[in-house]
Amino acid sequence: MSNKIQLEQENKERDAAFNKAMHGKTAAQANGIATILFKDPEAKKAALDEYFKHFDGKKAENETEADRKARTAEYATLTRHYYNLATDIYEYGWGQSFHFCRFSVGEPFHQAIARHEHYLAHQINIQEGMNVLDVGCGVGGPAREIAKFTGANIVGLNNNDYQIERATQYAAKEKLSNQLTYVKGDFMQMPFPDNTFDAVYAIEATVHAPKLEGVYSEIFRVLKPGGTFGVYEWLMTDDYDNNNAEHRKIRLAIELGNGISNMVPIQEGLDAMKAAGFDLLKHEDMAQRPDPMPWYWPLSGEVKYLQSMGDAFTIFRMTKIGQFFTHGFAGLMEKLRFAPAGTQKTANALSEGADGLVAGARLNLFTPMYLMVGRKPAN
Repeated sequence: MSNKIQLEQENKERDAAFNKAMHGKTAAQANGIATILFKDPEAKKAALDEYFKHFDGKKAENETEADRKARTAEYATLTRHYYNLATDIYEYGWGQSFHFCRFSVGEPFHQAIARHEHYLAHQINIQEGMNVLDVGCGVGGPAREIAKFTGANIVGLNNNDYQIERATQYAAKEKLSNQLTYVKGDFMQMPFPDNTFDAVYAIEATVHAPKLEGVYSEIFRVLKPGGTFGVYEWLMTDDYDNNNAEHRKIRLAIELGNGISNMVPIQEGLDAMKAAGFDLLKHEDMAQRPDPMPWYWPLSGEVKYLQSMGDAFTIFRMTKIGQFFTHGFAGLMEKLRFAPAGTQKTANALSEGADGLVAGARLNLFTPMYLMVGRKPAN
């Protein structure tokens, strides 16, 4: 066994052991307060320390290039531990599809989420029976929806064992195990042969990459000639000015609250697609569509946009009042030692990230849905 293969195996065994230690039986539980609270204290502290060492004490006014390079160098560990800390809160507060979407009048929240996924599947022409890769699949919400919508066979790639375990269980529960499989791996060095997949998509996941050209090049490699790749990318718009202290503060809040080492401008995303070898078929900031309500309204707590009473509880949890109760309860459980230390710190970081997203959107500094569609040349 080569040293590289041996190291990869050791890393997988280490991650699996950590997942078991931190999450224990919560991986098999239905999402709720219990999955958030009942974690191993020592393992959670290790995840907290590894994640927040990149952000504690780092302010926008004194941020250095070295700080950003340090985060980027440890992107895989940073991302893995972010989702060790945040996955249950995401599921509790948002659902099993960890992304934003556009909204139409009369359209319930989860229907809008599904439509956003269908639109991407349509853009890259996913057909029944195709072998498709979902890069950064989370707990598998989009993969399950797209599998049902298209009839395709989907492989979800993820570097977080806890999310893979939950995604696998959800697929089995929905009788989709014959269409869905999940693989542990780093999207900067994918564990697949060249020319494996008919189509590839990524939904707000490749922002975690240290360099977009790197992950897009790996996608290009594993995609069959003539195949199509579609992505909703998180990017900073042309209005973002890194010399503006307020803009930097907003960007850093988004990165802190979302497990991101380094966000980049739209042009860098476009350049990365072309440098990877794709023929760029389409690109558009979907957040700029003239929709009747903004993509970020659930985070802003603007209940005037509520479309369905069935969504009221989901949206309430994202309002300031809802966050106050949730975070207050987490803090109380932590003080009473029913929840491990750091539970409230994680919730507060996610809240700060949400505020940064809303502020960035209102100033048009940021988009979570820059659509890029590229084709790998047939020859």
